[in-house]
Amino acid sequence: MKIAAAKYVIGRPKTFAEFAARQRRILNDAREQGVELAVLPEYLSLELGSTLPEALQLSLRSTLESLQIYQSAWCELYSTLAVELGMTIQAGTFLTATSHGMYRNRAWWFTADGRSGWQDKLQLTGFEKQAVVIEPGDRIAAFEQDGKRVGIAVCYDSEFPLPVRLQQEAGVRLLLVPSCTDTDAGATRVDVGCRARALENRMFVAKAVTAGVADWSEALDVNTGEAMILSPMDHGFPSDGVLAATSDDQEWAIADIDFAALEASRARAQVAVDKDWDGQLRFHSVEVLN
Repeated sequence: MKIAAAKYVIGRPKTFAEFAARQRRILNDAREQGVELAVLPEYLSLELGSTLPEALQLSLRSTLESLQIYQSAWCELYSTLAVELGMTIQAGTFLTATSHGMYRNRAWWFTADGRSGWQDKLQLTGFEKQAVVIEPGDRIAAFEQDGKRVGIAVCYDSEFPLPVRLQQEAGVRLLLVPSCTDTDAGATRVDVGCRARALENRMFVAKAVTAGVADWSEALDVNTGEAMILSPMDHGFPSDGVLAATSDDQEWAIADIDFAALEASRARAQVAVDKDWDGQLRFHSVEVLN
């Protein structure tokens, strides 16, 4: 399967139509390179905040409330593009209103045959907690793609091993990580989390990122990091686990991933953390030695 993870430079569209035209262009560019599954970054929908009156752009609360008018159009856009382009699209995240006045950081999934689904972010960052209006998700999903299972871990979620392990045990062998980080330290933490999840679960990981400066937005102010596609660090794969990564002004990290080779690597593994996982569970306490 050929997959792509975006390094998406935040723009300032004046209308939803302008935003939609850019999505069509970049996803068509990926499809022309043979991409079958594309990952866009976390908080992508907040770029639409630039279509709002300036008084609403700097406050996250007012931006989220106002952006709900686009929610249906957002889903229709990516659903249509997935079918037209014949590819699966993980459309970053749209912070979606709940019935009790809060918002969930929701990662959407659209397929070429018209199916859709979503995974909410499970762990909130300090920024999201301080915003008060965002709440964590309460379920973990897995998605079917051409006979394979795919999971989503939204940004900070990639730093927590146990939920991803549940996805792995449910058959997930490709983890998609839409992310948005505003410091080098934050980008590094997500990179390390993604590498660790690939290592311990013997899975591929595709991380999309935002890039550039959007000083008009409280949440999208500064963006850093590189898009990456990772594998386990084992026989048949790169020693650093990096199958592809963006640099400079590249829009996509693109790689062919081989699920059969992934499964075959288990039999000749150098370090089989995925098989040896249960070994750590036999310990339940620490003996303190004086």
